[in-house]
Amino acid sequence: MTSKTSAPLLRIAGLASGYGRVGILSDIDLEVHPKEIVVILGPNGAGKTTLLNSISGVAKATAGSITFDGEDITNARPEAVVRKGLAHCPEGRQIFQRLTVEENLVTAYLGRGGRSFEDLRDQAFEMFPILKERRNGMASRMSGGQQQMLAVARALMAEPKLLMLDEPSLGLAPLIAHQIFRIILDLSSDGMSVLLVEQNVQLALECGDHAYLLNTGRVRLQGNAQQIAAHSALSEAYLGGASEDVIHT
Repeated sequence: MTSKTSAPLLRIAGLASGYGRVGILSDIDLEVHPKEIVVILGPNGAGKTTLLNSISGVAKATAGSITFDGEDITNARPEAVVRKGLAHCPEGRQIFQRLTVEENLVTAYLGRGGRSFEDLRDQAFEMFPILKERRNGMASRMSGGQQQMLAVARALMAEPKLLMLDEPSLGLAPLIAHQIFRIILDLSSDGMSVLLVEQNVQLALECGDHAYLLNTGRVRLQGNAQQIAAHSALSEAYLGGASEDVIHT
């Protein structure tokens, strides 16, 4: 578990955002501290993906602010957000199917932190040995689990301070999902902050330090991940009838 003694790496205050004239999120307050794994939970349509898209500059904020590493990044362009040290691994992997594994890694390398491409690539291969075996193979010929590993490895090529993951276990066999989550824990232990959107509630809360429950575009519950796991509002949110009040545990 991480402490809250340091200033937050990511701070969101009063955020409202959406796509064009369609508002999705309203009055979102959220923090991610250094080395912390923060979990975003909620039923389909709750606004979880929109939240990550708002942070990375894909969805536009209409109110509130997003501060990362002491700088205001509200409505910054996505490429500028990445260069500041925030990487987004989107839902559905979105790797380049017609490129090889290594070519996919090349596309994400920025040289932001001063490390060479070869150094970061070898680190990714150590983390995911199957990628080294398939380095010259087409991404389209990989299994879903292997493609998810590639998506995470590609995001890490940007040397992020904060890694955002949207449904990393979606469609994966349990064994592969647990492998992905072990990597997430290792990254946190090595000093990286993680903001995780995940439908596997049990696995996510076992992994996370702090959790937020979203429903209908608002934060309905937040607190220590283990306490959230036992809270009745969590099951109510997925089964219907969640409270309209923000609950702090």
